[in-house]
Amino acid sequence: MKHRGWEVVERVRAGEMLVFDGGYGTMLFAAGLLNGACPELWNDTHADVVREIHRGYFEAGSAIVETNTFGGSRLKLNEYQLGERTRELNERGARLVRSVAPAGGYVAGSIGPTSRLPAEYEPLGDTTDEEYVETFREQAEALAEGGVDLFAVETMMFPQEAFAAIRACKQVADLPVMATMFFQYEELHDRDRTMWGESPAKVAKNLREAGADVVGMNCGRGPDRAIVIIREMRAATETPLVAYPNAGLPITTGDRVTYELGPEQMARDYPALLDAGASIVGACCGSGPEHIRKIAEVVRARRK
Repeated sequence: MKHRGWEVVERVRAGEMLVFDGGYGTMLFAAGLLNGACPELWNDTHADVVREIHRGYFEAGSAIVETNTFGGSRLKLNEYQLGERTRELNERGARLVRSVAPAGGYVAGSIGPTSRLPAEYEPLGDTTDEEYVETFREQAEALAEGGVDLFAVETMMFPQEAFAAIRACKQVADLPVMATMFFQYEELHDRDRTMWGESPAKVAKNLREAGADVVGMNCGRGPDRAIVIIREMRAATETPLVAYPNAGLPITTGDRVTYELGPEQMARDYPALLDAGASIVGACCGSGPEHIRKIAEVVRARRK
């Protein structure tokens, strides 16, 4: 019997559109997380706060809500001298979402980049494919133990790291993997490329070949570029696509960082994003439950 997480893939393949969640850093900083502090540690020290963020996204209309484990790999947690708590913090993160998930809600285990460069990027690179797989396998195992329905390998910048994360997830559990890359907009060439220089079409094909069940983009400039990226991906693959861009560009005023797009402004681009081929849509940095509420309204209107 297949895990219920596979319903996500089946539903979008059948033509349904689903709503993902919004930003976590934005919400945690608003709740008091200090710059330089470890967000994943809040799964233990501020569990009620994290739980309410998850609840807020479900109540806003998210069908899929992810764990507060974006930087939860051992390689990343080592930066905070928390590597020995990797399994604990990831399992706690999964259980927090599960505790507030409604009957029809899905929990996605967030797996972000390690901030370590691939070994071949000399002289700064120092991490082999095997080391990436090992650290991501440990994280994925803990997330699966905590009860996630699928994995969200996200904001990846280098193909080696993305492929290793997908492979690790597939080794751990028979759960779907959603994989997204971070794209930069190259204004001079009017195009979107990864840090490795890959096009959206190339990324979509490569992530699918690596084993991802849903592919796409997150973070980046905003929904205007997400539309272009998803359109290029759709032309290259029939794999279900996901998009959850930033709420526009960040605006720094002193110590305060805000983002360009409010909930209504951001949601205006989502009919076009759905038309471009995205089946799962949400938001990333600068967004909160109100952004998701407006995006969910757009998705609901498409179901009528």
